[in-house]
Amino acid sequence: MKIVIIGGGAGGLSTASNIRKLDKEAKITVITRDENIAYSPCAIPYVLSGQVDQFQDIIMHQPEDYLERDIKIITRAEVFEVSNTENTLKYRLLESDSDSSQELDYDYLVIATGGAPFTPPIEGTGLEGVFKIRTIGDGETIKKWAKRSQKVVVVGAGLIGLEMAYGLKKMGLDVTVNEMLPQIVPRSLDPSMARIVQKYLESLGIKVILGRAMEKITGQTQVEGVVYEDEVLSANMIIMATGVRPETKLAKMAGCELGRWAVKVNEQMQTSVPNIYAVGDCVEVTDAITGQPTQSPLGSTAVRQAKIAARNIVGKTSNFKPVLNAMVSKIGELEFGSVGLTESTAVHNGLEVICGKSRALTKARYYPGAKRIDVLMVCDLKGRIVGCQIIAKERVAERVDTMALAIAKNVTCQELASTEFSYAPPVSMVIDPIILAAENACEKLKNSQH
Repeated sequence: MKIVIIGGGAGGLSTASNIRKLDKEAKITVITRDENIAYSPCAIPYVLSGQVDQFQDIIMHQPEDYLERDIKIITRAEVFEVSNTENTLKYRLLESDSDSSQELDYDYLVIATGGAPFTPPIEGTGLEGVFKIRTIGDGETIKKWAKRSQKVVVVGAGLIGLEMAYGLKKMGLDVTVNEMLPQIVPRSLDPSMARIVQKYLESLGIKVILGRAMEKITGQTQVEGVVYEDEVLSANMIIMATGVRPETKLAKMAGCELGRWAVKVNEQMQTSVPNIYAVGDCVEVTDAITGQPTQSPLGSTAVRQAKIAARNIVGKTSNFKPVLNAMVSKIGELEFGSVGLTESTAVHNGLEVICGKSRALTKARYYPGAKRIDVLMVCDLKGRIVGCQIIAKERVAERVDTMALAIAKNVTCQELASTEFSYAPPVSMVIDPIILAAENACEKLKNSQH
């Protein structure tokens, strides 16, 4: 059995590794445009901030490591043609002097092309000093440019934008974050929670501009500033953290059906072409709460999808479940995470909801080092929990994961409020902040029914 995988990110390489675990004889080839493989782009900001020493440290494996498991990796190569009638594809080496192409045939094809950074159509994005963030090469270039810059504007206040802003601030730059929407992290946090993160960023000296779109970037050959309707900011450097768009060109060429957001797949990660599968940022998934198509551009999602695709390719039926998009981030000392729907997203999808809130401590009040923790729990009018957001300086991820399980199992705020949690003064309050938020939700539900 010949299997070709396009894409060397988390989805593509995890698919290759999982197929090899299940089938020792399959011929597996991975083709990637990148020079480096087996690293997470999410780690790039942490190299800039100095929390990780160097870019080489975030590379987990080399092509030779995969070759030892009889998985062939072709780096710096671009697939430019796919034929689902012939079961072949053509690719060219990006650094070759020759224009000649090479052809591979396959029994199964896995498309793991990920997403490409989206650049808004504004004047000046082609100037030197304007950067996107996708690869280690991008990170290395940004780090070199930052060392001779003073002021940077980060466009986009999603996770990668804020993490880049912190990294560049740690490098000593004057940092401004610009988000065209009226809050930061709009996909994952409601406004009241976003303001907590924003105040923390501002306490670090990072300026935040909200609700204003950049009109153009100025300069002759290099960046000199950015223009808004009523203001001009000087800058030596621009980071375009304006999101990614799924790379669907090859899937479309191969005859795969596209959905509302990206490549359409079934629960087995199979496209509309039976012997072509797709995983990662290039596919659309189902939201576990709304049942609607959505995107889940998370490495954790890609790895789970890869396991499902691998099992189905080798004949072991397995289904991918709808997503809750559990996420967590850490900027400086502050951790924040969410799972399920925000209140804003729930209302947008026609759900009537109430929000339980708590502000408490991560340890017993008298215990040294106790940190503030904020919880916002979103419930429908029957009490079913549909989302949760948590901010603190410690132990956020484990609580987000707890809430992911609760939401997946359709737990109500009433059930959660009476659930047994562990307690010891150095690690928790006698009543966990999650329980306090659930109790607050129960009170609001009771009041809404009178």
